[in-house]
Amino acid sequence: MTAIERSRTVAVVGAGTMGQGIAQVALLAGHRVLLYDINPALAADGAGIVQDRVERMAAKGRLDRAEAEDAAGRIAPAGELEDFADAALVIEAVVEDVTVKRALFAALEEVVSPDALLATNTSSLSVTELAAGLAHPGRFLGLHFFNPAPLLPLVEVVSGFATDEAAAVRAHATVLGWGKTPVRCADTPGFIVNRIARPFYAEAFSVYEEQGADPATIDAVLRESGGFKMGPFQLTDLIGQDVNEAVTRSVWDSFFRSPKFTPSLAQRRLVQSGRLGRKSGHGWFPYGPDAQLPAPHTAGPEAAPDKVTVVGDLGPAADLADLLEEAGIAVTATEHGGPYIQLPGEGQLVLADGKTSVEFADVVYFDLALDYRGATRIALSASEDTSERTLAEAIGLFQKLGKQVSVIGDVPGMIVARTVAMLIDLTADAVARGVATAQDIDTAMRLGVNYPLGPSEWHERLGQDWAYDLLHHLNERCPGGRYAPSLALFRLGYAAGDEGEETE
Repeated sequence: MTAIERSRTVAVVGAGTMGQGIAQVALLAGHRVLLYDINPALAADGAGIVQDRVERMAAKGRLDRAEAEDAAGRIAPAGELEDFADAALVIEAVVEDVTVKRALFAALEEVVSPDALLATNTSSLSVTELAAGLAHPGRFLGLHFFNPAPLLPLVEVVSGFATDEAAAVRAHATVLGWGKTPVRCADTPGFIVNRIARPFYAEAFSVYEEQGADPATIDAVLRESGGFKMGPFQLTDLIGQDVNEAVTRSVWDSFFRSPKFTPSLAQRRLVQSGRLGRKSGHGWFPYGPDAQLPAPHTAGPEAAPDKVTVVGDLGPAADLADLLEEAGIAVTATEHGGPYIQLPGEGQLVLADGKTSVEFADVVYFDLALDYRGATRIALSASEDTSERTLAEAIGLFQKLGKQVSVIGDVPGMIVARTVAMLIDLTADAVARGVATAQDIDTAMRLGVNYPLGPSEWHERLGQDWAYDLLHHLNERCPGGRYAPSLALFRLGYAAGDEGEETE
């Protein structure tokens, strides 16, 4: 099935910011575009705004002048839905209300040609439910653009229960031809991005609720160690706490209140107090002309040990051995036992594995990093029983490597490690359930929320057993189902294990 021909009309219902953006994308792809709104004045204003944007693009040299003039003549407001009779594709971007959207599509079905595709830009409603009652639900699907639509490349192409494969393929080819990056997914709560992204927020909020670290420190660790562009506290302040929590609660309710998606009580309190983020002047952090953002916890200087012993295979942290030697620390390696770094004071430095320091005689845990060479901050966790010398040696060791060090509470799985493990688990489960391919999920998470790696890319890098083992240990310490590894993740790890043996 080929893309919709450029000679065919694309219609957009809803002249708000998203509707204008989608109209601009279709217009610059070469289509004639009609923009409709229940308020005719908004439709006229919206078409004018798109024309002005095209003109500014030409003035800045981003678009050929002749192309801009041609495009400006191909967009017009529609006075009534009947104007869409020759449209090959109609995309709605109206209020997120099932009743309103279903009534709109019922009316559109009476107008458009039999071969026209009908699409919703919903980010939270069920595509299957919106198609219920249509005479021809096979041509109905979701096209979820991200705001601002002209700039962000990702589009989720969502197939409802009744969507014909040919319709989804045609829509995918059309969006690809528009210069976007489409990903296919089934009609699942949150689609790809809003489903898979929940742990990025939830695990950070959980660490905070467990008194493991403050918001500024958690954000700094995820940015400077995990490689994420923005921490979840800062990001939800930007999104709006009410908006982010509403998405979380919607996904949670849609999954029959699965513990995997349980909302944060701390975030609920923020919303109840009216601290909604930047738009209200205060969220997790204060905003305004005189506001000062809190600094992350950073440990004071400590002396680095002169020598260490690397015991066993450090796995994802294997680069540390080379970094230590480059920093002038003598490294002795032994293949048996571990994995950990033996410090001179007999304490052990262990990569986060879902266990806690209090379980051992003298252990400091260190968090996962996207790249230990490039990371500028490392988080450590210790219990009250950890000796002062061991903690000081661990801090000094990473400071010797040029890292800032944040010491957090004795939180199993720490910050980056438990977040990444949960992202991997939700992705494995989604792939196994036919929601989307691993490749499309990786693409969606990199382009939709700017993750440094897609979850499956993390999984491949960290090893097939890594996420399963960490979550297995975490689930033992925090029972209730939230951290129980999915069957899909178990199968991936089991298939990769030696002779099919499950790892402990």
